[in-house]
Amino acid sequence: MDRIDRAIIDQLRRDGRQSNTELADRVGLTPSPCLRRVRRLEDDGVILGYHARVDLAALGRGFEVHVELELANQTQRTFEEFESALVALDEVVEARRMFGAPDYIALVAVADVAAYEQFMTQRLATLPGLGKLQSRFAMKTLKADR
Repeated sequence: MDRIDRAIIDQLRRDGRQSNTELADRVGLTPSPCLRRVRRLEDDGVILGYHARVDLAALGRGFEVHVELELANQTQRTFEEFESALVALDEVVEARRMFGAPDYIALVAVADVAAYEQFMTQRLATLPGLGKLQSRFAMKTLKADR
């Protein structure tokens, strides 16, 4: 990957909807070689896709909670069952398995505190293999690159 590939990626991260002509102009190429580079970056798995950033508040899910989750035990079956159940929850918009404690960190998006309390007690706390969870609400988002 060279300087131009990195410039293409930087430009697409800023605006994934720009035309190939605009992109080519911004990175100093003509449209044909620019498009070839973009397709190669896609084929090589560098560019994974193009997404719309959605305001979760506009969807009635503006209350975000960071949840730390620890498993009751560390068996392969527990990992598989827990992960499968966790990612199936629509309210979970992001989930990561961590090294060390906690075992997982999830980002949950719901309407408000009451909706989170209901989701946490009725669905999240009942996940198979869950030993402990802790919820944290952000005071302010400084940067979010989703």
